[in-house]
Amino acid sequence: QVQLVESGGGLVQPGGSLRLSCAASGIIFSIYTMSWYRQAPGKQRELVAAITSGGSTNYADSVKGRFTMSRDNAKNTVYLQMNSLKPENTAVYYCYAGKLRAYWGQGTQVTVSS
Repeated sequence: QVQLVESGGGLVQPGGSLRLSCAASGIIFSIYTMSWYRQAPGKQRELVAAITSGGSTNYADSVKGRFTMSRDNAKNTVYLQMNSLKPENTAVYYCYAGKLRAYWGQGTQVTVSS
């Protein structure tokens, strides 16, 4: 079965950094566009970053310059490096794989707080 498993979330102080990972199985990983979404309390789920099979990236305006998405096809894994974190970045972050079908991870909690 298809699985997307996120890891790397946790509690971090404002200005700190975290790196999220999403390990995929059950799909031909290299052909999928991969994305990170997040959902903060009381808000809609929103796209944070995406990376195509060719390696092109797109970011939400709010994270440009601070977050970097990458992929390692040999490891079937995508990453989200998050720097200069702010309290408003607190959310559950979800990994998403989309092509003909779409799959979601279970989410990982990121909390930015003093």
